[in-house]
Amino acid sequence: MTVRPAGAGTGIVFRRIDQGLQEPIAATVANVVDTKLATTLGLGDARVATVEHLLAALAGLGVDNAFVDVAGEELPVMDGSAAPFVRLLRWAGVREVAAPKRFLRVLREVAVADGDAVARLRPYDGFRVEYTMEYDHPFFDGRPQYAVVDFATATFERDVSHARTFGFLKDVAKLQAAGLALGGGLDNAVVLDDDGVINEGGLRYQDEFAKHKILDVIGDLYLCGHPIIGAFAGHRSGHTTNNALLRKLLADQKSYRIDTFDVPAAAPVDLYQAAG
Repeated sequence: MTVRPAGAGTGIVFRRIDQGLQEPIAATVANVVDTKLATTLGLGDARVATVEHLLAALAGLGVDNAFVDVAGEELPVMDGSAAPFVRLLRWAGVREVAAPKRFLRVLREVAVADGDAVARLRPYDGFRVEYTMEYDHPFFDGRPQYAVVDFATATFERDVSHARTFGFLKDVAKLQAAGLALGGGLDNAVVLDDDGVINEGGLRYQDEFAKHKILDVIGDLYLCGHPIIGAFAGHRSGHTTNNALLRKLLADQKSYRIDTFDVPAAAPVDLYQAAG
């Protein structure tokens, strides 16, 4: 995967460079073709899977425009978090363009539900994400299954980006038999057995599991094409409900508007404070 600069108004665009002259795939909710375990974008015969961690990193660093060239059907999983992408993007640098920053401001509450999974967006002067998870596993007895991040005081890089995806050892064989998680391991996920975390070093955050769900939300919501001014709350929600929520929001033009601000790039806390 290679991330390249793009001009103002381009947005985030994925290009399958291993498939010749395939049409580029814009990172928009309309191009989401699968939400099982990860968010997959597609156009024609081209597919790019597991885009949410990179999109979260781009959103967290205030990057609005970039070409992402991919030689394969899935983005590199790295360590299962967004931190390696943040680190590499910081190293490459972010360039300001001569155009105002555009935000999507939520004007009224929108919600979706799918069984026990619920996701909602409501008006809020800033950007706030809260998530509640529920897992019937001994490890979670007495441990946080709730996290909230308000970017008026938090930063994506420090407070969210290091949270890794997670899974249960008992499910690995089943997933791999289905052709999934073939490259998965302790280097790119937090793995739980019946006794707890088996990764050397344990967790990066006390609430790392809920924080990773927040990371996913940030990446999935960035498929609206802009940073969001509003508050998200999820309960047992995932990529499917995130996608449905965003589609419902964008389908009702009275539920949002696009605001523009002349604010500096690459500073997510300042961006959301200025927008608020």
